[in-house]
Amino acid sequence: MRRVTEAVDHSDDDPDQRPLASLLGLHGRSLDVYRLIVSQPGWGVAEIAGDLGMTEPEVRACLDELAELSMLYSGGTAAAPVALPPGIALAALLHRRELEIQAQQTQLAAARALAAELAVTYSSNCGHRGNIGLERLDDVVAVRSRLAELATLAKHELLSFMPGGGQSEEALNASRPLDEHSLAAGVRIRTLYLDSVRNDRATMEYARWLSGLGGEIRTIPSLPVRLLIVDGTQALLPVDPENSRAGAVVVHAPGVLAALVSLFESHWERARPLGAVESAEAGAPTAQERELLRLLETGSTDEVAARRLGVSLRTVRRMMAEIMSKLGARSRFEAGLLAARCGWL
Repeated sequence: MRRVTEAVDHSDDDPDQRPLASLLGLHGRSLDVYRLIVSQPGWGVAEIAGDLGMTEPEVRACLDELAELSMLYSGGTAAAPVALPPGIALAALLHRRELEIQAQQTQLAAARALAAELAVTYSSNCGHRGNIGLERLDDVVAVRSRLAELATLAKHELLSFMPGGGQSEEALNASRPLDEHSLAAGVRIRTLYLDSVRNDRATMEYARWLSGLGGEIRTIPSLPVRLLIVDGTQALLPVDPENSRAGAVVVHAPGVLAALVSLFESHWERARPLGAVESAEAGAPTAQERELLRLLETGSTDEVAARRLGVSLRTVRRMMAEIMSKLGARSRFEAGLLAARCGWL
């Protein structure tokens, strides 16, 4: 008998399909077995084993795996396995995998943010020892002066993180002529604000004005540190992210700059453009609510979470109450368990 599978491509024969099958939870020859059951209905274990060159125990192990994934009919007493449409079972499985990947991406972003924060700490301490790759600015006046100078000297691109929620009128007024000058000179400006600024009238008016001139604005639930990168050759960061009056450092070291640019790009990819409206399934958490859950899970207090999200303490507690309502949780502890079970963390 001519083997049916000679005319069919299989995941084990194609190295490119192996990671895809594994992503779906299929291992070994299970995908081959499923294809053969679909193409040869009525075949039993012995016939499948003979066609695929497998032992009968190996085939039965594959059948168990497929049944567990709801790709085979598990009821009845028929000797021949019966295939079920893969759409529903695999759709649920893919959704679960997507949630797992999103969680991994969130953890990776958090790790990158931590690396950047550690780089700031290291840089500030090296600055005291006279490291030639750093320039220490000891007060607010010096920081503002250097910011203006860096913005004026930019030739290609300005990248910035703007944490802290809504910006002050003083800060916005000081930035306006600098940004206008840079854009007129052909400099690309990309700025990341917190999602919370969407509720701040003054900051949104400024963001729309800047966008109208060609600036690119996006928002994200939280940012690791205030940051300005100029042409990929200099970066300005605070010495203490929690105290702007502690001064700042200007980094020139290429290795640190490469890490900071990578940090910016990873946040930029996950951020929402200024004009985009967040869409979420009914009952699902918003991006800001997910970030609140992540912050609380990693040990942040309500006060720290409020600062990271750029909102008030009262808003954080209201958001947490809404999350508990969505989950049907009676306590924060229960909300954490249910959020993890639903793939929100």
